[in-house]
Amino acid sequence: MATLGQTPSQTIGPFFNFALPFDSGPSVVPDGTLGAIRLAGRVTDGAGEPVPDALIETWQADAAGRFGISAGFGGYGRCPTGEDGEFHFLTVKPGSVAGRAPHIDVIVFARGLLLNLVTRMYFPDEEAANAADPVLMAVDPERRSTLIAHKDGDTLRFDIRLQGEHETVFFDA
Repeated sequence: MATLGQTPSQTIGPFFNFALPFDSGPSVVPDGTLGAIRLAGRVTDGAGEPVPDALIETWQADAAGRFGISAGFGGYGRCPTGEDGEFHFLTVKPGSVAGRAPHIDVIVFARGLLLNLVTRMYFPDEEAANAADPVLMAVDPERRSTLIAHKDGDTLRFDIRLQGEHETVFFDA
């Protein structure tokens, strides 16, 4: 009796508009929240060209380092990229969780990806905590900078490069 083997995952998408809307979208916290920060970035491909049809999701702890939904804090955000590959979120800086540096978990969905990509965004003003974070320290020192946002005026900037030179570090999910 012949058995059938497994088939590979299908490429995700197209993203149908009816399935994408999320009530809060890129607003993890409401506008006007004390301590709110703007997080923005751009998704580019291996040639450095913008990816206009990616979807970025974030998951994070609140300012006290707790996961879960509470009044004024959803913990989760979703933002499609624009024609220029740009995305943005309104959030708060998460507190430290279980001795790890404050960070935001980031998931990338895009055409051509068989599976979503998972990464983290760390904060540039947390040098000591970043230096002690076991996940960040497991990354090749020459590539750690791809996981640390940088200040751009009043915005934290976290660009995501899908492949090639300066590719963002991605983790097994």
